[in-house]
Amino acid sequence: MTELPPPYQLLVDVWRLATGSASLDECVDRVAAQLARSLRADALVIWRLSHDGSSLASVAASPVRPGPRPAPVRRSPSSGATDLLRAIARDGNAQLVTPDNTTDATRLFAPDGTWRALILAPLGDGEGLLGFVTILARTSGVLTESHVELVGEMSAPLTTALRLENERESEHRLREALEADRRALLQRLDRDDVADSIVGADSGLRDTMLRVEQVAPTDAPVLLLGETGSGKEVVARAIHASSRRSRGPMVRVNCGAIPIGLIDSELFGHEKGSFTGAITTRKGWFERADGGTLFLDEVAELPLDAQVRLLRILQDGVFERVGAHRPHRVDVRIVAATHRKLRDMVTQGSFREDLWYRLSVFPIAIPPLRSRPEDIPALGAHFAARAGMRLGGSALALAPDDIELLLAYPWPGNVRELAAVIERAAILGD
Repeated sequence: MTELPPPYQLLVDVWRLATGSASLDECVDRVAAQLARSLRADALVIWRLSHDGSSLASVAASPVRPGPRPAPVRRSPSSGATDLLRAIARDGNAQLVTPDNTTDATRLFAPDGTWRALILAPLGDGEGLLGFVTILARTSGVLTESHVELVGEMSAPLTTALRLENERESEHRLREALEADRRALLQRLDRDDVADSIVGADSGLRDTMLRVEQVAPTDAPVLLLGETGSGKEVVARAIHASSRRSRGPMVRVNCGAIPIGLIDSELFGHEKGSFTGAITTRKGWFERADGGTLFLDEVAELPLDAQVRLLRILQDGVFERVGAHRPHRVDVRIVAATHRKLRDMVTQGSFREDLWYRLSVFPIAIPPLRSRPEDIPALGAHFAARAGMRLGGSALALAPDDIELLLAYPWPGNVRELAAVIERAAILGD
């Protein structure tokens, strides 16, 4: 049997595979192929340990020698076994395990009677324990201390590979959540796509939509000004849909709904252990919107200290997670909105003047519904048809007397109030 290639060369190859593979499965397959050239082991397996230690699962496995691929395994360690696993992680070294020195912890990685030697190494770094890597052999004597040292060196790139896989899964869950949010919005608006025409775009909102067409192709920040319920989110999504970022995420954050103590964590994310309850690293809304548009609704509700950090991102595209010591860079287009009079807030000192100038590069004022009565018949017809379909399966239509009543009311709650009134009327009218 030939010796393993020089450790430095193998480690370079493993680092390249860990950072360049499209998935953890692909990485493990290719690393196993490298080991197969000179190692008679049977399987290479990556295990993920849940944050609370209650679950240990094989998330990628590949045969080193020709043979079947190991089946996925999930186990629930006892509290004692979990403590032993964490002790292995604290030690930080790879170890050679045989049936003679196995424990409740190492027994989790392979059933008794199916193996003769096992190399086990923890996968983790300063951010915590992620899991373990194991190399299993069914024949005695094929794994030596030199192999143990090699697996210990490989644990660093394989930790990176597992962390990248976790991030890919997190991004996938985020995309699914954003898509669900988009579908919910379309359902509320009774549309097939966000880019569908906006009711009033050719009449009362003509000037607004002209400005949307002007600014959408650029990356300039946009400030939407308008009363509550006037349709700021709809306009923000129209800007995103018409921009070069339309294939990226569109993330909406209601700044007024975030508790003051959690603003930094929500917007910028946090590192594991940065505060009580931070059991894992979490991406903030800016990272989640990377490559797309971040809609900061009710931006005037942000406290002054959060405004300072928002200003830095607008200037440099750089921020730091809570508890982190290195900056992150994002590519995000900001669309902000408020119903407040920001100029007055700047004068009063409750909103930073420099942030005001940054956000108001291209302000768009959305007129209240009472200022565009020509849109009320079309909006009323739209909401009546939607209410009928939702409640009875067939569209409802407004009578001329109904339209006259709608035109006579000032609509202080704007489009949102109009939609609610029509749906209530549809319910009461049976």
